[in-house]
Amino acid sequence: MRLWTLHPRYLDAAGLVALWREGLLARAVLRGRTRGYRHHPQLERFRSQATPCTAINHYLSAVLAEAVVRGYAFDGRSIRAARGRIAISVSKGQLAHEWQHLLRKLRQRRGEAAGSRERGQPAVLSGDVLPLGVCRYACANAGARGRRAALEP
Repeated sequence: MRLWTLHPRYLDAAGLVALWREGLLARAVLRGRTRGYRHHPQLERFRSQATPCTAINHYLSAVLAEAVVRGYAFDGRSIRAARGRIAISVSKGQLAHEWQHLLRKLRQRRGEAAGSRERGQPAVLSGDVLPLGVCRYACANAGARGRRAALEP
């Protein structure tokens, strides 16, 4: 199970489709509707929230929004409209690790040209907003412990 912290805009078509499927599986796990993956470490960031199912729905809303931008036909009828914000802590190291992992996957799927994607490497755009994560990551804490991610579709 891979639930990317990077914004879905950085994923290729195969990656976005896989993320959608994995997100739906994660939601089923969090709802207690499957026996597999119950102890998967990537689910901990959602379980740590006051309402894990709301957090995963925010996540899936962002994935669905990217799919709509690309003209994909994901069935989002089961995704409730996300309201407000859900904050999840994400370390800079995690983001860097995922970025490098994504570049390796893209190179494998599309050849070496994928290493220099049009969208470029994630970087700080302005002030405290990064184009990283499932949505926008607002840095509420710039300390060494990581950043606070605000998931907003």
